[in-house]
Amino acid sequence: MEDETKDRQEGIVIDEGTERNDQVSPEVTREEYDELYGKYLRLAADFDNYRKRSARDQERIIQFANERFALEILDVLDNFERALKADDADLRAGLVQIHKLFLSVLERNGITQIRSEDAPFDPEKHEAIAYLPSQKEEGIILDEVCRGYCMHDKVIRCAKVAVSKGNKQ
Repeated sequence: MEDETKDRQEGIVIDEGTERNDQVSPEVTREEYDELYGKYLRLAADFDNYRKRSARDQERIIQFANERFALEILDVLDNFERALKADDADLRAGLVQIHKLFLSVLERNGITQIRSEDAPFDPEKHEAIAYLPSQKEEGIILDEVCRGYCMHDKVIRCAKVAVSKGNKQ
């Protein structure tokens, strides 16, 4: 019993009655060696690709971790922009400063505005809420009702826009 425990600790006995041979046969052919070496290289390459992909995925997760927070901040920013249209000069001056501060904080965190007016409609960046006749060519944005934003290279909120139908009568 004691010998069996000692053998198991040394890795000699695998199952009851089965002994393990730790010695590699010196008669491995070149073909077998090449096959095993090829498998080793593929496995090493797969692992390296996995490591790189995991690092990229982790970087993406970190990059977009604050998306929900950013969307909430954008709602506050929308209200500030509406208040900027007020007539009271002192109120307006204070709000202009707050607005600039908000934009700089967002920009430092990778959030940028999507500029839309007079640009061609892009369904990846814009949500058309109205199609209006105009002198401008069809598909050109006439008015931006709600600004869109990107976080790094990803659109997190599409701009809500009015788009020209052209001058069709």
